[in-house]
Amino acid sequence: MSVAMVTGASRGLGRALAGELAARGWDLVVTARGARALAETASELARAPGVRVTAVAGDVSSAEHRRALVAAARALGGLDLLVNNAGVLGTEPLVALAAQPLDGLREAFEVNVVGPLGLVQEALPLLRAAGAGAQGEAGARAGAVLNISSDAAVVAYGTWGAYGATKAAGDLLSAVLAVEEPALRVWWADPGSMRTRMMAAAEPGEDLAGLRAPEEVAPVLLRLVTEGMPSGRYTAQELGVTAAGAGEGEPGAEPAAEPGAGGRR
Repeated sequence: MSVAMVTGASRGLGRALAGELAARGWDLVVTARGARALAETASELARAPGVRVTAVAGDVSSAEHRRALVAAARALGGLDLLVNNAGVLGTEPLVALAAQPLDGLREAFEVNVVGPLGLVQEALPLLRAAGAGAQGEAGARAGAVLNISSDAAVVAYGTWGAYGATKAAGDLLSAVLAVEEPALRVWWADPGSMRTRMMAAAEPGEDLAGLRAPEEVAPVLLRLVTEGMPSGRYTAQELGVTAAGAGEGEPGAEPAAEPGAGGRR
């Protein structure tokens, strides 16, 4: 059975992605900062028949925590898919760069950039030895990395500068990783704007009712895994989510995003 690791799995897109993977029979290592919420999520995921779930609460910016996560994956038999979803805004609510707390910017880079790269480094031996995707899925070869990106990585939205800078850095690291590790599949995917706690914290008072739920986006993003798509940058829209919600679309790697092509988280 294949093993996936999902960070930021206690709520939002991370929880939705973990739920979709569990429904497909994947064993899971899940992590988030909040131990209670993570335990509740793990209990729910473990209801899927035959699925093993290991929950390890902690912060991905901690090297010790990253080692514990990879050890948990090794205990389940290896690691086929690493989903770097955990992230922070840098300040809540978002502010212009002139007012951006530098301590918040440092935290955002530690959690959104340094943590994911450190986890990739720690997990590389397992990923290199793995077969990507569950048994019978297309394109099985070495393991895969799915890094969650944002439209803010490529579009200059006011007040999103600090968060966007971390996502732009993550995109470049992803692209270089794909070059340096050609046996792996490396995807950096923009899920689009969603009804999440992060989005509500970023822009309090904004009406989020018209945005997609993470549960709508997760199965579309997982086309990358189930169809064994080539390494590259993708948006939920081109993978099959329309601006109004879930729909059919043509997949394809995105060499350069256009304003409005994806969305903030």
